[in-house]
Amino acid sequence: MVDELRVDAWFGDLKVGEVRCMAEKTYVYGEVMQVVATRSPAGDLVAIATDFSVWDTCVLYRARWSVECTFASLKVRGFDVERSGITRPDRLEGLCGLVVLAWISCLRVGVWLQAQVPIKVKAHGCPSMSLVRYGAEWLCHALRWNLPE
Repeated sequence: MVDELRVDAWFGDLKVGEVRCMAEKTYVYGEVMQVVATRSPAGDLVAIATDFSVWDTCVLYRARWSVECTFASLKVRGFDVERSGITRPDRLEGLCGLVVLAWISCLRVGVWLQAQVPIKVKAHGCPSMSLVRYGAEWLCHALRWNLPE
């Protein structure tokens, strides 16, 4: 039986952007997996147990992360689609279509605004809001005819 160690014991010394994997596959909750770890720009340790190679894991996780962020902004952290209470598939499909169009509009305006007036960066190095939020706030002001100078 292999001693159980926490992920930070194996990968605690990783630098931001560095990627490392365990030399051999190991048991993760009873399954033999490859363990790949990296440190995010925010300094968080990200460990992934996978069947894929190290390179494939990095590529797939980056794509997955962008999808996760999109869903998060459609749900509680953004448009709050879950509170609609709609359960009929045809109506839910229409709502999701409209919300995705609104999300894309907010993102495009946010990207445009970022080029004009960059989002303020907080002391810890992260932006004060997402591009989607930036665009959404500007669009809300525009709809109220309350645009800033």
